[in-house]
This record gives sequence, C-alpha cells and structure tokens, in this order.
Amino acid sequence: MSSRIHLPAGWVTFVFTDIEGSTRLAQLLGPGYRPVLAEHRRLLRRTIAATEGAELLTEGDSFFLAFDDAGAALTACLTAQRALGEHEWPTPEAAPRVRMGLHTGWAEPRDGEYASPEVHRAARVAAAAHGGQVLCSAATARRADPLPAGASLLDLGLHRLRGFDDRERLFQLVAPGLERQFPRPRTADAVAHNLPVQVTSFVGRQAERAELRQLVARHRLVTVLGSGGGGKTRLAVELATDLVEEYPDGVWFVDIASVTDPGLVAFAIAAVLGLRPEPGRPMVDTLVEYAANRRMLIVLDTCDAQPAACADAVTRLLAGGGGVRVLATTREPLALPGEVVWRIPPLSVDPSPDGSESDAVALLLDRTAAARGGRQPDQAESADLRRVVRRLDGLPLAIELAAARLRVLSVGQLAERLDDVLGTLDAGRDDPPPPATGAPAGTEGDRVDPTGGDQPELLARTAVERHLTMQATVTWSYRTLGPRAARLLRWLAVFAGPVDFETVEWLLGDDPLDPLSVLVDKSLVLAEPHASGYTYRMLDPIRAYAARRLVEAGEEQAARNRHVAWSAHALEQAHLGPDGQPVTLSLYALDPLAGELRAALRWCATGGSARIGLRLAGGLEQWWRERGLAREGRLWLFRLYGRLAETGEAVPEGELAAAYHLHSLHAGADGEYAEELRYSQRAEAAARQAGDVGLLARVLAGRAAPLVDMGQFAEAERICREVIDWAHDQGVESEALFAVFRLAELLWLRGALDEAAELLGAARPVEAARPVERGRRSVDMLLGMVALARGDLVAAHEHLLAALRSRMNHGFHGRACDTLNAVAVRCAVGDEPLTAARLFGAAQATRASLRSTPGIYDAYWAQQQVALRRILGDAAFDEAYGEGADLGLDEAVALALGVEHPDLAADSTRFAAQARRATSRQSGASADRHR
Repeated sequence: MSSRIHLPAGWVTFVFTDIEGSTRLAQLLGPGYRPVLAEHRRLLRRTIAATEGAELLTEGDSFFLAFDDAGAALTACLTAQRALGEHEWPTPEAAPRVRMGLHTGWAEPRDGEYASPEVHRAARVAAAAHGGQVLCSAATARRADPLPAGASLLDLGLHRLRGFDDRERLFQLVAPGLERQFPRPRTADAVAHNLPVQVTSFVGRQAERAELRQLVARHRLVTVLGSGGGGKTRLAVELATDLVEEYPDGVWFVDIASVTDPGLVAFAIAAVLGLRPEPGRPMVDTLVEYAANRRMLIVLDTCDAQPAACADAVTRLLAGGGGVRVLATTREPLALPGEVVWRIPPLSVDPSPDGSESDAVALLLDRTAAARGGRQPDQAESADLRRVVRRLDGLPLAIELAAARLRVLSVGQLAERLDDVLGTLDAGRDDPPPPATGAPAGTEGDRVDPTGGDQPELLARTAVERHLTMQATVTWSYRTLGPRAARLLRWLAVFAGPVDFETVEWLLGDDPLDPLSVLVDKSLVLAEPHASGYTYRMLDPIRAYAARRLVEAGEEQAARNRHVAWSAHALEQAHLGPDGQPVTLSLYALDPLAGELRAALRWCATGGSARIGLRLAGGLEQWWRERGLAREGRLWLFRLYGRLAETGEAVPEGELAAAYHLHSLHAGADGEYAEELRYSQRAEAAARQAGDVGLLARVLAGRAAPLVDMGQFAEAERICREVIDWAHDQGVESEALFAVFRLAELLWLRGALDEAAELLGAARPVEAARPVERGRRSVDMLLGMVALARGDLVAAHEHLLAALRSRMNHGFHGRACDTLNAVAVRCAVGDEPLTAARLFGAAQATRASLRSTPGIYDAYWAQQQVALRRILGDAAFDEAYGEGADLGLDEAVALALGVEHPDLAADSTRFAAQARRATSRQSGASADRHR
C-alpha cells in the first residue's frame, strides 16, 4: 500500500471481502482462474476508487478496506456486488461469489495500519457472510445515513462472532440487483439451529410430545402425519427445540412449502445448512457429502408440497451417513423404507382425569385472552367454550381462528354460528386464488400438480397463505386429489360422523378401497381402529369444505338422497336381529344413528322428501322422548310440515295420521297440552280418512293422554274404556295397548287395585308379543305400583326391579326415572329411608336433565317424599337427597338394583315361617330315628 493513501481516523468503517469457495473454483477453472481473479480485483478497485475508500491489503482473493463514512462503505459494497453480477464471465460456473462484511469502530492508524480489535470484528462479520451477501454490524447500521438509494437493512438478529464473547446484531444489505435469500450467517452461536421463534405459547400436547420424542430417539426417519391446521409444524418445532442440545451439528428447519420446483428441494436444504452450489456438481451430492460425518436433525416441514423430491432427498441423506435424522411433517406419507409414520391426533376435547381443562379448551382460553387484550373469558362461558372446541373437533388452526372471532363475539354467539364453520372462521380474511382448473386428472395413484403445472408463483403465494383461512388450508390438499378420491371426499361430507367400510362402499356403489386409501394417506379422512374394524371420519372443518365442493360439483341432491336412503335402512335394521326378524327395541341401537338421522332430517326438511323425513321421525318416536328431546322432535315435525307446504308433495293420510299422533305425544311430553290435544284430534281425523283400523286404534288409544295431562281423569277413563272395547270389537286389541296402560294408571289413582291388576294380567302376553313395547316392561311397572298400594312389599320389589332392569338394558331412560321413584317408595316402606331419599334425589336430577314434565305419579312421589322427610328430619333427608342428585343414572340404577329382597331381611315373616317349618321337620325326623 502506498504511503500517500489517506487512512481515515476516528469512526472508521472497515470492509473485508473474499471469494466464497475460491479453492474449489481454482481447481475447477485451472489456468482460467487467474484471469477471473484479476477481473474480480479490477472491478473491486474501480468501485473503491469511485467511493474514496482506502485499500489496505490485498491478498489472494481478499480485500481489506477502510472508509471514513459508513454510508459510502455500504454504497461501495452495493456497487461492487452489482458490478460483479452484471459482468460477463467466461462461463456461469466461473462467476466468483464474493462475500462482504462491514463494521464501524473507533480506530487510529499508526505506521500505515490499524491495530484495533474493531478490525478483527469486521473480519468476523465478513466470515459470517455467504457469497453474494453483504453483512454489517449494528454500529455500521447506526451510522449509515443515508443508505444507498432503494436500499434497506434487514435485521438478522444477535449472533456470536468467533473469538468474541458478546453477541453482535447483524444486518443484511437488501437492494435491487442483490440476492435476498441466504442461509443463516456462519457464526459461532452456542446452539446450532435455525428453528423459528414462536410468538405464541405452546399449549398442551404433553403426552404427544413425549411419545414423538421417543420415536425420534429410536428411528432415523419419523413422519408426523395429519390434516392441514392440525398442529404438525408447531409440535415438530417444539420437539426440535427440546432436542437442540442432543445434536452437536445442529437442528435445522427447512420449509418445503415455499419451494416452487421439485429440483429446488436439495437447494433449500443446502441453503439452511450454509452450503452453496458447486460448479459442475449436483447439489444433492454436496449436501450428502457435508452431512455424511455429522450428527444433526433436519426438520422437513410440509413435505406434501414436493413429496417425491423430499422422499429422494431424505433417501440420499439417510444413506449417506448414520448421524443424520429426519423429522418430517406432511399430509401424506413419504412411503420410504424405515419410515415411522406418526399421526397427530386432534387436541383432546374432554377434561383431564384430574379435572383440569382439556388441551383444546386450554388453547382457546389462551388465544381468546390474547385476542381480548389479556382478558380471560368469563366463568359463565365455560360450557360454550367446550361446545366450540367439540364442534371444531379439536383442530388447532380452527381454534386459533375461532379465538380471533372472539374479539367481536361472545363465546355463546360463536358457538351458535358454527353451523357455517368456514364462513364463521374465515370471515374478514381473503382466500388465496382459486385452484387452477387445468390440472391434469391423472389416475388415483397420480399426484396432481397443485398449481396445474404452470403457475409456480401461485404455489409460492399459496404456501405462505395456506394457514390464513380454513378454506386455503384444505384446498392445499384437495388440489392434489384424483377424480375418484375427490368425489369420495365430497360424498363423505353427507355423513355427520364416523362410518365403516361397508357404509362407504354402499354410498359409492363401488369398491372404495383405492380412493379411501388416498384420502387417509393425505390426512383428509381419519381411520380409527375399533374392535369391529376401522371407521372413517372427517374433522368438521374438512367436512364443511367438502360439503361446499359437493354443491359446486352439482352432486348434492344425489349424494344427500343416497344418505337419506342409507339412514332409513339403518333405522330399519336397528329394529331387526341378525336373522332379519324383529327384536326387542333397544334405544341404545338408535344412539349411534342420531347424528346421521338428524343430518338426513335436515336434508328432508330443506331439499329432499318431507314424506321420507316423516318416516325417519317416526322411527325415532320413543328415542326423542326417552332422551329428553321431545321439543327437538316437535321442531323437526314443524319443519317437515313446512317443506310439505312448500313442495306440495303428496303424503297418504295414514302416514300423516302417524306423524300427527307422534307430534301429539311429543307435545304432551314437552308440556304443550293444547298442542297435544290439537294434534291428537288431527291424527284421529286423518286416521279415520285413511281407513286403517289398526292405525286408528293406536291413535284413539292416545286420546286420553291430553285429558290426563289437563287433570280430566274421569273423562280420560271413559275414553280409555271406549277405545279398548272398540278395538276388541274390531279385532285389533293389541293396537290399543296404550289405552290399557293409561286405564290401569287411572284405576291405580282412584284405588281400584283389583281391576287394575286383572287388566294388567291380561295385557302381559300382548306386551310380550310387541317388540317395540316389551323392553319398557310397562306391565311390571304398573303391577309394582299396584303392589305398593296394596302394601305387598315382595311383589312390589320383584315387579319394579324387573321393570327397572329391562328399561335400563334397553335404553328407556325417561321411564327408568319413574321406576327409580317407585323403588324409592318401596325402600321407604321397607325401612330403608336413606336409600329412599338418595333414589328420590337421583330420579329428580335425571328428570331435570331430561326436561321431563310432571306425570300422573308426580303428586304421589311428592306425598311420599313429605312423609319420608318427617321420618328422617330435614337435615338427614336433604343430605341424602343431595347425595342422590350427584349420582349419574347408571349409578342410581345400580343402587336401586342392589336393594335387598324383602324375603332376605332378618325380620321377614315369610323367612321366619319357612325357618319354623324347616325346624319342625328336622325335629320330627330326629324323633323318628330314635323310636
């Protein structure tokens, strides 16, 4: 360096540059390297001269420069990089990639050089850069004012420079004509990783985290599989954060979602590891060579964006060295040897055994507090919080989006709006562009290019925005489906819950194995094992998306009519045994069908056949009332009547009579007595017009119910007798069984116990011959009430427990409450007052939960409780009653069934008489032997 060069003093900006990979470039170019090196020097010196920088040292491919102005130094680096990029080199491979680093510090030159630690800091900043990149320290960033035109500085965070104890904040020069995407700086950070920093807390998933950690410890390739928005990425990042200390060569996160071409997957992984392409060598070879002797964990996120290329890169990496492990997240497996596929479950929606909130509710609470400025939801909103997370199937993204809605809605308002899941969660958010329509159809095994093959910029944009809305998240996967799998996904949307393989086959009318396998592999359908085989279901947000697609495809009418037909068939099968013959009706067989039948009724009331809807509602006649849902049953009937008026669909009078009769029973159970009477009269008129004697007998048998509910007992008794006599004359006495039971209740009420017992004795074989009736054991229940009135404790015990056992075994929960009350009376009479009080409390709590209206026995139960309270005293009665109210129905029934038979009591007169007779016989036998 010439002594005439002016060296700045005071605040000096030092610049170091060199060619990245200069040794390999020299080996590649051979004699051609010297002219490239000379041209590189010429371009840099011309830039320095233009900006008045001082060249202190040039050695090989390196430059050391000093500037008295930080802005001028950055301008020089920008100009030099642009000149290098625009220059015509002999070949593209010959272009040198120059890295540059700047740092500003206080320094005084002595004897033509600088002896300052600031020089070494500048050299370390340059060493952290990559070819084509310009890095500067925070000191330079502060003093670089103004920046070059159109330029800015990108904050890369704090980094530990080699040889320095403190951390330096590094900035990257960003400007037109410069590359922007680079691997993380090459610094000596204590922990080697590039895991993204999370701005929200990680909630729940402790068991899943532990399970996944064990898998990663035992296997080299673990794939986290799940639907979009299921929390795969977040769980993988959290786990990887835990594992940073276990991998000395780093834990590296690679986002494949932003990779627009399969050939760039290896480049994306290499860039994260700080590797650059080597002229004339495949990038994957460079990658494998680098990783061969290292112990590292690579987190490949969203592999489904480029599944084939990811599979190839993973295969090469794992084969190249034993120290590399891969944790992949994707919506479909990579299908590689040794791959362990772990399906991420939805967040739990049920409370923990220790009573704490479920993970799903905890997440919603956390995100809601953030959305509301730190204010937690009110305690009164707890039930609605649980409704929301159940409706969202514990899907994390859906819960996050739901929390955002709670800025403007209460939790209850949000829960009510979730019938339109996508519309509610995505409100106010712009979806990415719609899927390309020119995508190749392919076969079921084909992978369809999500962008149609000619829109890489669309994929890049969608990759960034795929989690902004539920619509975008599911579209990401839907676009990769072939036609058969896409059609099956759309048609499965008509089902409200899980279905078995045979049902899917019935829906399609074809073998669904191939398309169903595709949907399961792509995590659009969950396959869940059960003792009887697998069932298949969609999470609710995915179902909502598929339902939209079903409408857009013009297939809704056909698919939903098919579902209605399946529902009617399933309802019919629930009344039949394996041999096709009618069996005793169990309402438990209808419980699993409730969701599907509601979905079928919804379609019948809005777009399908109201006549079929009335048949479905009739099949659920007893289920509605026994589950405390009489009001819901009435509402469905009203909607179906409206559909009939809208379409003018013809319905035979007999079917209308059955519907009106059902409506009358529901109205009575719901306490709507005027409506009960009105529909009872309509049912009678329609049945008479239909000319069906058996139907008319059933309808007439219900005429007394409104009268009983309104307290007109004498008139009700007269009606019952008339109906029974008429049915006998017509030869359809079995169809009037309801009138027999109602008459027996009225006879019991006025104390005509002998007539009631005789009537019920004749009704027993009729009840036993009717599968729909016999599970209720109404004869035994009523005989038990007659026995209680007679004071026959033994007969009451036997009849009531037989009725209770049958009613619970067949799912008649509402009727079981009456029987629990009756058993409570039996206990009160039998000197078991505490048990009686507990059973009264349990029966009342269950009735309240079922929203049951007062019946003919209510005054009797109240009278018995008053008497029991006098025996026990207020405190003891209230305590026992409260204990019973805390029992579930199953627990209360177990308590009732555990009541000891009266004959087994120590003071039983029947037991004592039998003992005396046995003793007498033994004494006589002994005397005979001694004669």
